[in-house]
Amino acid sequence: MDLINVFETALRSAFGVQAAAYALLAIGLNVHYGYTGLLNFGQVGFMLVGAYGLGISVAVFGWSLWVGIFVGLGAAVVLALILGAPTLRLRADYFAITTIAVAEVLRLVVRSSAATELTGGPFGLQAIAGEFYAVNPLSVGMRLGPLRYPTNVTWSLVVTWMLVLLCTLVVTLLMRSPWGRVLRAIREDEDAARSLGKNAFGYKMQSLVLGGVIGGLAGVMFAIAGSTVNADAFRPQVTFYAYVILILGGAATRIGPIAGTIIFWFLFSGIQSLVRQGQAENLLPGPFGDAVAVGGSALIITGLGLMLLVVYRPQGIFGDPRELVLHV
Repeated sequence: MDLINVFETALRSAFGVQAAAYALLAIGLNVHYGYTGLLNFGQVGFMLVGAYGLGISVAVFGWSLWVGIFVGLGAAVVLALILGAPTLRLRADYFAITTIAVAEVLRLVVRSSAATELTGGPFGLQAIAGEFYAVNPLSVGMRLGPLRYPTNVTWSLVVTWMLVLLCTLVVTLLMRSPWGRVLRAIREDEDAARSLGKNAFGYKMQSLVLGGVIGGLAGVMFAIAGSTVNADAFRPQVTFYAYVILILGGAATRIGPIAGTIIFWFLFSGIQSLVRQGQAENLLPGPFGDAVAVGGSALIITGLGLMLLVVYRPQGIFGDPRELVLHV
């Protein structure tokens, strides 16, 4: 087996554009779950409206890409307000059920044949990122050790990871402010925060909007990277990948979403590459030797690793066990 090729594939994925978009998604989820205690199981819904807000603006209405970006982020704000107004007063488990249902309903609606004229239906929308690559100031691609990236991929990579760092800085500063301390108080004991005169509903709504906008930004950059938008890319498991990333790195930490993203995609892609090579050389027994079992095998092994992490270090690699206290 070519272990060097496995390592290079894993490394390329760990620092790729997709990983950067997932880091943004996890940062938004960290605001919801890590800092506020909102059990949002529909974070992918914000990613979807961000991507489709951009895609519809450019591909259907012919607007500028830069206008489309703001439309996508505005759609994330609207979704947060519509979702939060009737549900943030519910118990955490009801809120979790509502969020995952809303995200899946949105995906099925934009994928439906009835919405084909607006969303492209099951075929999605293509060729939406031309303006982004037209302003690419780079004349050559990037090389990181054994990894080589073409010019346009490098441009997308640099911008997306810069946004990851910027969002991390903004969230860190906000959580160190009095506003952020109120969010932590609500997470740990909402009744105590209310007794001190804090409007818990208002603070949770603000947190939902902030994390939703960052999730929408993840969708925007995900769409730009592939220059396409397709509903099948926004399935419920995307949210649970973000939770794995957050749990792995450590919730309510600055570095957790970034480190968790890099580690998760390194392991996930590395396992997939390893399984493919094992299949090619007939080294895997039973169902693991089936060509369609690559993704399933990677999920099984990743899931087992996550179980061990939760058992022996539930706060994650960089997390603090005191941050695990949630008022639900």
